[in-house]
Amino acid sequence: MQEDRFDVIVVGGGHAGCEAAAAAARVGARTALVTHRFATIGEMSCNPAIGGLGKGHLVREVDALDGLMGRVADAAGIQFRILNRRKGPAVQGPRAQADRKLYRQAMQAAILATPGLEVVEGDAADLLLSANRVGGVTIANGRVLRAGAVVLTTGTFLRGVIHIGDRQIPAGRVGEAPSIGLSATLERAGLRLGRLKTGTPPRLDGKTIDWAGLDVQKGDDPPVPFSMLTRAITTPQIVCHITRTTAAGHDLIRTNLARAPIYSGQIGSRGPRYCPSIEDKVVRFADRDSHQVFLEPEGLDDDTVYPNGISTSLPEDVQEGLVRAMPGLEKVRILRPGYAIEYDHVDPTELYPSLETKKLAGLFLAGQINGTTGYEEAAAQGLVAGVNAARLAGGGDAVEFDRTTSYLGVMIDDLVTKGISEPYRMFTSRAEFRLSLRTDNADIRLTPVGDRLGCVRSERRAHFDSRSKRIDMARELLRSLRMSPSEAARRGLSVNQDGVVRSGFDLLGYADIGFDDLRRVWPELGTIDEDAATFVATEARYAVYLDRQASDAEALKRDEDLRLPVDLDYAAIGGLSNEVRGKLASARPVSIGHAARIDGITPAALTALLAHVRKRPDRFGSEADGR
Repeated sequence: MQEDRFDVIVVGGGHAGCEAAAAAARVGARTALVTHRFATIGEMSCNPAIGGLGKGHLVREVDALDGLMGRVADAAGIQFRILNRRKGPAVQGPRAQADRKLYRQAMQAAILATPGLEVVEGDAADLLLSANRVGGVTIANGRVLRAGAVVLTTGTFLRGVIHIGDRQIPAGRVGEAPSIGLSATLERAGLRLGRLKTGTPPRLDGKTIDWAGLDVQKGDDPPVPFSMLTRAITTPQIVCHITRTTAAGHDLIRTNLARAPIYSGQIGSRGPRYCPSIEDKVVRFADRDSHQVFLEPEGLDDDTVYPNGISTSLPEDVQEGLVRAMPGLEKVRILRPGYAIEYDHVDPTELYPSLETKKLAGLFLAGQINGTTGYEEAAAQGLVAGVNAARLAGGGDAVEFDRTTSYLGVMIDDLVTKGISEPYRMFTSRAEFRLSLRTDNADIRLTPVGDRLGCVRSERRAHFDSRSKRIDMARELLRSLRMSPSEAARRGLSVNQDGVVRSGFDLLGYADIGFDDLRRVWPELGTIDEDAATFVATEARYAVYLDRQASDAEALKRDEDLRLPVDLDYAAIGGLSNEVRGKLASARPVSIGHAARIDGITPAALTALLAHVRKRPDRFGSEADGR
């Protein structure tokens, strides 16, 4: 029996697995990435697009920590758009339609170029367990891989079943077998498993679409990259088109609802509320006779079109009738039918904020196995799990990302504190401090953290240092230039005539005063580049609110610093109801702040919890094991 030793083993070559393996290797761990086939690494199994509202923030944060997704999306992107341009910078989201093949190739190249990372082709059959600790992975061919930490990123493969009408096909995705043994092992270890579903639309032959008369959706010109390291987008750009479902198509769906697995009783699990199937839309929004459908090409040299908006598990004949009822698709050929897929996930309250499981030391989970949906959510979790797996294997402490400084922290805190009842998707509305968690400052917030953790390379560090200096110089110059209200009026700048002398930074806080206005007054501002100018203008516009948020964030941080011992006996705490004791014992919060966000935990319960912990000899804080 062949046996190999690594520091970290990552199972799964999807978006979570790629980021986890690359991050672990960057930190210095000898890492194995176990996947069925190298050719499927970086596969975009659903929509070939990266980013969006909230999701784009995660991609920028992954990039700030020197992750792969942003750079790979820049190499493969064929249409870039900043969503919510009419709204403030805090809620704008970058998005890119990607060439599926180029994305896969760029990700595979990035994996091969990562020092200390070895790809192992094979089916991860089981975990090596001893005394509630994971020691490695067994491969179906008999090979044994041992490691100090294992990261599972199984996507939809855990007991995955595809549904098309009344047909049920065991699969992790089309053409690939599900993982059965790992689910059974996790159950035997006492981890709580649940069942979720997601879906995908049919794929269409673009050569059979009548494009004339359809609305055209253009990308931004010039396109804005995801990665701070990308100087310019060089991949050719394309347009997308828009069609709509019709009343006739909706009638066809209603007539065949009994044949839809989610309504026939064949599927009992929950799907993503914010990305419903077309049959769900027809039922839930019965007053509407039409829904937009975005026709998105899957590649520059690929005629396959992804009809974004009609995810479905209806029988194939109904899918054909539905799409052919849409303008421009009257003669379309379906290349592959849409389908729903059901799969196992682990209750994320089983995890520490480091993404290590509470019941199996050394085992980390990332991606859809934690109940999330989307490439971006998976990649972000993968990076955190990979870094922490490497730190554990090397004898280091876990690192946690808190919700005051990153969307990474918001997502992970939501998952481990509240759990999920449906696939979790990131939105800007989930972040209390979103004015300070913008896409333009992801590197300012997180690259220094990544540098301290050892997961940032020299190229990233040099770029960050240069950008930080340019922004600091711009801010200092603006604050050194001052002007009275009367002089501002003479210069055509509208401010309150209150006698208060204002700096250039203060003036940028006015909605009708832009950087170009100040350049006309102070020519020396011409030395400030556009990136730094835009950044400090946004800071100035939000300055009052940012100061207020900083105070709120500091208060929350104090609660997060009040650590709770992991061995705390909640049954011994007086003044708690049995219900509260049960919730605390189940969630095992790592801090007072964590406990406060658990549903049903009252201020009185927190007071009792604090009083009890303060009586302990070890107290809390740095002496408590808060992994």
